[in-house]
Amino acid sequence: MDHDFISKKELLELTGISYGQLYRWKRKSLIPEDWFIRRATFTGQETFFPKEQILARIDKIIHMKDDLSLDELADMFSPNLAGSMIKLEDLTKQNIVSKSALDLFVQHFGTAEAYPFQHILYAYMVERLLVTGEMSLDEGKGLMQVLESHYPHFQGKPCELIFVRKMGISAFALASSASELYFDHSVKVVSRLSVASCLEELKAKLT
Repeated sequence: MDHDFISKKELLELTGISYGQLYRWKRKSLIPEDWFIRRATFTGQETFFPKEQILARIDKIIHMKDDLSLDELADMFSPNLAGSMIKLEDLTKQNIVSKSALDLFVQHFGTAEAYPFQHILYAYMVERLLVTGEMSLDEGKGLMQVLESHYPHFQGKPCELIFVRKMGISAFALASSASELYFDHSVKVVSRLSVASCLEELKAKLT
């Protein structure tokens, strides 16, 4: 098994949680079903997890479960965005999204009193890449369009944003989180961003 995955046995030993806790958190939707990956090994079938994602999620659960109920945590981790409307002033007051990202957002979606949470998520993802210097403002416009056009097709399922460049030309793609993607050697993968992680971060900042 490659280093991007961790076995259930290793996970329990490394984190100190019990088998019962792990599956209780799964039943409460704190850990996505599709992170439990059954694969054949020389000893038979074993369960593996995407290592970076599961360790980050368990760390969050352990550190937040004393302040929030499991149901509240499940809501924070849920990709379900329906019904939430956010004002841009809520983002600026807390310095969640910069003026540059918000300007791009308003250019794309127009001016409104409040916006669906899902659209605010797009602004936050643009901000994440702008602040690192990995992406230009023009590329941010392209990203906004890709997110608006294609993210709804995932219908709340975990996915990942892949940002690549080839000979100075940038492109964005959305793929299922468990996807293995291989590119031509001339393609540079600038960034891979978990949409679920961005969603969780944004919800936590707005809480």
